[in-house]
Amino acid sequence: MTAALDLAQLLDAVADALVVCDEAGAIVLWNPAAERMFGFAPAEALGQSLDIIIPDRQRKRHWDGYFETMRTGLTRYGTSLLRVPAVHKDGHALSIAFTVALVFSGDGKATHVASIIRDETERWKEERNLQKRVAELEAKLRATEREPDPIRS
Repeated sequence: MTAALDLAQLLDAVADALVVCDEAGAIVLWNPAAERMFGFAPAEALGQSLDIIIPDRQRKRHWDGYFETMRTGLTRYGTSLLRVPAVHKDGHALSIAFTVALVFSGDGKATHVASIIRDETERWKEERNLQKRVAELEAKLRATEREPDPIRS
């Protein structure tokens, strides 16, 4: 026997943000994880543009890609992870990773974009710190290799 799937319960329970936008880019679904991640309550986010979470410098590129996806019904981010900066309600920067799923009308036209989003800010900071440390160690090693050997001098 299988139990009926309660989609509302699922949307509330998942740890990743689920954000769905219509073809104009207005938010039509904003789950509790999206609220935790970005700081906007559903009443603040629903009906708003995705600009509430997109940094100013990324907006043109985002909207160019968004509207091309809506026009063609094609995206490469259905299976490939996209990593981009985002912004929290309080203004602090986030690093997010997400995939998208397109929703189509009966006549095959893309009508909505569903994004499954994970906050990778801590992972991104750790990776950046590791890259910095590797660069420092490589510089130190190069400096050591250039120093004359006092025993052979």
